[in-house]
Amino acid sequence: MQSRKGMKSNTVRLPQLAWYDNNELELQFPASWNVTICYMRGHNRPPLRVKGFREAFANPIDTKTIRELAQGKSEVAILFDDMARPTRIAEIIPYVLEELEAAGVKDNSIRFIAALGAHGALTRIDFVKKLGETVLSRFPVYNHNPYENCTFLGNTSRGTPLAINSEFMGCDLKIGIGSIVPHPLTGFSGGGKIILPGVASMDSIAYNHGNLIAEAIARGGYIATWIGSLEAKDLRLDATEAAKMAGLDLIINAVVNGRGETTALFIGDPTSAHIEGINLAREVYATQPVEGTDIAIMNTYAKANEAFLALPLSTRLLQGGAGDLVLIANAPEGQVTHYLAGAFGRKTGGRLWFPRTTPPPSIAKLIIFTPYIDMAGGSWMAAPESIIWAKTWPEVLELLAETHGDSAKVAVVPDATVQYFAE
Repeated sequence: MQSRKGMKSNTVRLPQLAWYDNNELELQFPASWNVTICYMRGHNRPPLRVKGFREAFANPIDTKTIRELAQGKSEVAILFDDMARPTRIAEIIPYVLEELEAAGVKDNSIRFIAALGAHGALTRIDFVKKLGETVLSRFPVYNHNPYENCTFLGNTSRGTPLAINSEFMGCDLKIGIGSIVPHPLTGFSGGGKIILPGVASMDSIAYNHGNLIAEAIARGGYIATWIGSLEAKDLRLDATEAAKMAGLDLIINAVVNGRGETTALFIGDPTSAHIEGINLAREVYATQPVEGTDIAIMNTYAKANEAFLALPLSTRLLQGGAGDLVLIANAPEGQVTHYLAGAFGRKTGGRLWFPRTTPPPSIAKLIIFTPYIDMAGGSWMAAPESIIWAKTWPEVLELLAETHGDSAKVAVVPDATVQYFAE
């Protein structure tokens, strides 16, 4: 087996269960198969240490420090992203609270809001995983509700009717915490996305995700190429404008390595800090593909509950419609609830839902490998009859051997939910 470092082995170890045991999955391949691991460039970037965190907070980009921004403020809202994002909020929060305390802000002035967008609500267990037990014992933590209690702010220049979480809008210091990773609709996440879709109304999200995508496609855009691309700018710039309209004071965006560890932190003006973060993210997550493979093994780690995000990458690896895709989706909680685009029955779903019948044409056989079978969640990718579910790796190998025998060209992507293929 070949990796980007030229090492040979018939064993691959992949990260899994980011919000659970955060361990590794070991896969054994036949020695006769030609296996290549497609690591992202920043796979082994070292995690940020205390000194790095403190330097980031002491030197915000194009704005004042949090303790300076907080002077004289009476109500503080801290937005954070949900379990479908890799951001380890708990290691960032102590520095935020330290800054607020230095400015004289009392605990009873602070609240946390999960910026869910159209995703399902988090439980207390999720809050503890994301924020830590200490935060839950000191501060109120709320879920965003996209259907109620949103304040209308007007239309963005792209026509999005913008209504934002009223609790958030009632505060005079507004902070957002998230991560920058490749995204199929905006090129990269982070920045203003903590506002739109993060704490926007369903009507706002639907316009941004529906009308703007349709307009981009009508102009000749091709959604499968948007991930990791700065050309995917319509939705991203709309979110940037929304953040300004909502008065987001400061963004904290992490860039992560192959194990989801914070490897860089961009703090400051929501626009400027986001742009600087994207400049690094383009290098960190860039991956060299191996084209024309017989089998693509797409692991999902950072966003295992949004495993369908791996599909666009598979089309680059598999050519000619004869390749098999193995999607590793180890999400004990199942695939994310999505009130805008998810299925809520065999023939019903959110307002932007549409039935997926077969996998992309480049995929001959779609195998979802997981002990946590979620048949309804599989509807993100294909109709139930088009998916083969396997609970164990020997089952997967047996299915692949039926087609490929003792000879196969295989590409393994360690985390197909955050990597992108560089040109």
